[in-house]
Amino acid sequence: PHEGSDHEGKQGRAPTEEQPQDIPGRKFQPVNTVMIPKSTPKINENISVREFYSTYKKQLKLTLVAGERGLRKLIREKSINRPSLALTGFFKSFATKRLQLFGAGEMAYLHSMSETKQRKILDKIISMNLPCIVVSRQLVPTEALLRAAEAHNVPLMRTPMNSRDFTTMATVLLEEWMAPHLTEHATLMDIKGIGTLIKGESGAGKSETALALVERGYSLVADDVVYIRLIGEHELLGTSSELNRGYLECRGLGILNIAELFGIRSVRLEKRIDLVITFGEWKPGVDEDRTGLDQDYYKILGIDVPQVKLPIRPGRDLARLVEVAALVQALKLIGHDSAQEFNERLIAHMAGKKI
Repeated sequence: PHEGSDHEGKQGRAPTEEQPQDIPGRKFQPVNTVMIPKSTPKINENISVREFYSTYKKQLKLTLVAGERGLRKLIREKSINRPSLALTGFFKSFATKRLQLFGAGEMAYLHSMSETKQRKILDKIISMNLPCIVVSRQLVPTEALLRAAEAHNVPLMRTPMNSRDFTTMATVLLEEWMAPHLTEHATLMDIKGIGTLIKGESGAGKSETALALVERGYSLVADDVVYIRLIGEHELLGTSSELNRGYLECRGLGILNIAELFGIRSVRLEKRIDLVITFGEWKPGVDEDRTGLDQDYYKILGIDVPQVKLPIRPGRDLARLVEVAALVQALKLIGHDSAQEFNERLIAHMAGKKI
């Protein structure tokens, strides 16, 4: 028998001797079906130069010119280092774990030095187990730099980007790569600019709700499994895997290609998570929020995200409730809290003040 059918409890499961009693004021409970647990948060503490080069070659316009044997080396920090002071012989606090960027200033300083002096200082710098070197503005590396990179197996690359643009883009890419991340069994929607993560156990109706929201013009980001990264220290970014991007599984209908059915605007690549909606089972006596004054939160990667708990019961338009919850959150973000405003009006009325 299928979940929720009339045969459940009669043929699907043997009755137990004691059935749990509904207790008035019981806490909100998730739907009693199979649950996929949240994954353990993970952090990529480094990236190999080979993976950095192959993954971001087009975006950063990189060309490998020397030191190919050192592509196995690891970039262990997400910041970019300019070795200007090191070229002058000052090595205190030299960030050897970072990608090293030689810009116009560094290259001009190298050209002002004799070949012998260049070899001496570059051998000392590059022998410090640097991960890789990038020369910006498509500048031509000096012979001493090429020889030192080959001798110490340090990858040397060139890019036509200027130093500022390269630093900005490479830092963002490394931040994303090394950001804490996890997966959630949920569906992520973009509703009027509010990234809404719909949670609930398997069979709770997350995908059906998402389908109804897509029909109303909103966008699907991810269904079933949402990949979440912590960007910086305050922003949660959700996306789907490349394999199932744009697809939604609806029980009874199967796998749906949302972009083909509703147009390309119905799918987004990624979205900041602003709100969590959790579906739970309704039973007599379930404690339901009636005022909206008490804000609940759901913690993801150490960030508290506003949460709304919606008990599932026959006849409820879950898509409409999720839509309105997202709009209420949008109002809160611009400083309008309906529940708080009504509470203040009520207090003023009870005090005999004019509203």
